[in-house]
Amino acid sequence: IFGPEGSMLGRVEGFNAAIGLANAIRLHEVSHLVREISPIADWRCYGELRRLIRELKPDVVHTHSSKAGIIGRAAAWAEGGREGDVRVVHTIHGPPFHRYESWWRNRLYVWLERWAARRCHVIVSVADAMTKQFRNARIGRPEQFVTVRSGMEIEPFETARAGESREEMRNELGFGAGDVVIGTVARLAELKGHDDLLDALADDLKQRPELKLLWVGDGWWRGRLEKRLAELGLAGRVTISGMVPPERVPAMIRAMDLVVHPSYREGLPRVVPQALLSGVPVVAYDVDGTGEVCIDQETGRLVRAGDITCLREAVEWVLADPARARQTAERGKAMCRAWFSAERMVESLERVYAG
Repeated sequence: IFGPEGSMLGRVEGFNAAIGLANAIRLHEVSHLVREISPIADWRCYGELRRLIRELKPDVVHTHSSKAGIIGRAAAWAEGGREGDVRVVHTIHGPPFHRYESWWRNRLYVWLERWAARRCHVIVSVADAMTKQFRNARIGRPEQFVTVRSGMEIEPFETARAGESREEMRNELGFGAGDVVIGTVARLAELKGHDDLLDALADDLKQRPELKLLWVGDGWWRGRLEKRLAELGLAGRVTISGMVPPERVPAMIRAMDLVVHPSYREGLPRVVPQALLSGVPVVAYDVDGTGEVCIDQETGRLVRAGDITCLREAVEWVLADPARARQTAERGKAMCRAWFSAERMVESLERVYAG
């Protein structure tokens, strides 16, 4: 029902049960808010959101993602945003227009984002690169933009829970003490770079039995990727976790010796700071905001997207000198502690909401 990303509803329900009714987060399901572009459903969603805003009378409406953000901003602007009764805020997690999309979709997305930018007060970017890309597309006004890093609960990445130490998780996943585990945390989908990783490392995986891949995630390309692994003779060298609860991700990252994130488009991939907070070295493609955290040879290795040779060389650079690689992770950890705490994000957003 929820797709390969899973759902946050269970966590919210658990949180509400823990804190009691007085402080509970109120949930409202908008039945016609769907992922796919659907003119009839989208129009009904717009009406549902307007009715919900009239009922709740919020001080702030904060939207996320592109399509939901466009419809949500339109509804909030019509229900008090224009008059200033409702503060309308939108967060860019990644641009919907990009070089891998069809030209007509890119034109449509840019036009809609320009239209929606005139129907909100503040545009929050998760990375400075998002602001640059939107301004280059003449979306919004310069004074509308502010960067707020996507914060997270840092402690689970720095401290293992009982029963989820590095050794315990490696044992659970079937890795031996001498195995070198190269991991990714991403949907098994197009543009996430799993094929690039196989192109870069297939020969090394065949020649070095201690090298193993751990793919954390699930997605619509899983069957195709499993078929390719079988054709390469690598089916037994790659562990695919499938979709896992978010609270299990820190332990799985700690089980890795290296995190590789060869994604072709991101806002600012959360797995990069998560790996660094866990003390795990990182190799990543230099796209969007990734380079703001993964600084080449300082906090990780940064590779031009699609450069298979350099991707392999960067992985070898990490594996050849683990002590040097850990130093980059430690430098990254110090930076990420300051930038990515949930507390810092909340404080920044409260300033945005207050105007």
